[in-house]
Amino acid sequence: MNASAESEKLKIRTLGVLTGGGDCPGLNAVIRAIVLTAERSNVRVLGIRNAFSGLIHKRFTELEAVEVDPLLQRGGTILGSSNRDNPFKYLMTINGKHQPVDVSETVIDNFKEMGLDGLIAIGGDGTLKITYDLVKKGIPAICVPKTIDNDLMATDVTFGFDTAVGVATEAIDRIRTTAESHGRLMVVEVMGRNAGWIALFSGLAGGADVILLPEIPFSIGAIANAIHEDRAAGKNFSIIVVAEGAHEIGGDVVVKRTVDDPTEPRRLGGVGNLVGQLLEEQTGIDTRVTILGHIQRGGTPSTYDRNLSTRFGVHAAKNAIEGNFGYLIALQSGKIELVPLAEAAKGQRLVSPDNDFIRVARSIGISFGDEI
Repeated sequence: MNASAESEKLKIRTLGVLTGGGDCPGLNAVIRAIVLTAERSNVRVLGIRNAFSGLIHKRFTELEAVEVDPLLQRGGTILGSSNRDNPFKYLMTINGKHQPVDVSETVIDNFKEMGLDGLIAIGGDGTLKITYDLVKKGIPAICVPKTIDNDLMATDVTFGFDTAVGVATEAIDRIRTTAESHGRLMVVEVMGRNAGWIALFSGLAGGADVILLPEIPFSIGAIANAIHEDRAAGKNFSIIVVAEGAHEIGGDVVVKRTVDDPTEPRRLGGVGNLVGQLLEEQTGIDTRVTILGHIQRGGTPSTYDRNLSTRFGVHAAKNAIEGNFGYLIALQSGKIELVPLAEAAKGQRLVSPDNDFIRVARSIGISFGDEI
């Protein structure tokens, strides 16, 4: 290493950290690992409040080891989060109308005024894209992948996913006993947006009879046939796990509501109710629907997510301190790797119809509601 490069590294004295997008278990564990690692290198960490909103409005707090040390088991994020404050499309009221405005220059000015030498942004695809755009404008930043949806292309897994799957699986286990007791069809709707990972993993682990994924459009008739076959074989109940982004063949996703948000205006939800209604009409079997919703985001992170979050946080802090910006901290084949944000911000990791979990599920008789 030459003297110039060493000199550049010595300039890292203060790092900012923010948590963007929806909350999930493990965020606080990442924050904890970042602060504990940075403090050992005499680097200050400023926690930026409510994601990019904190950079827009210059709201932050200094984080210290004694404060963050108890956070390993705590869900949510002590910094607050938001998925509505994209600085490149920040909603402002102009002439009585909400309009998206580019306030990225304000973010850059505030970044400098706060005395930051680097930024660690923890978030999903939206956070990655925003951070990459800021990097292109000169802000030194690095990202940590977070989402219960597990849909980021550059990493094998994101923290929060394991906990969400565990919560969904436990719910399916509990619903199974009441389904068997009453001989009902029980529909369980889980989160995941346009990716079916939570539905696939929890459905397989929970012994579901039908799993409906966004990646495999379904037919109500095919689901009804699978249920009738189970009944003919002597099974008196059925569990149908539905991803919130699942949709009928030739149809569209079910939208719960549309909000004034240029980043993600459509809020998915309600496909479970639709499936339950249609199945009860076709089969004549008493049907109940449970929508797990945000319970999958909350609570204590699993052992796996605590450890993965800690690994991500330590590597993020070390690379930021060394001046390695413009990357995503990713897990690939069990190893932590640096993936350029230009690559990491592209595309969405979806469930492939020939995924081994799909093949295994089909082999034991689970239906995906398609015509196969």
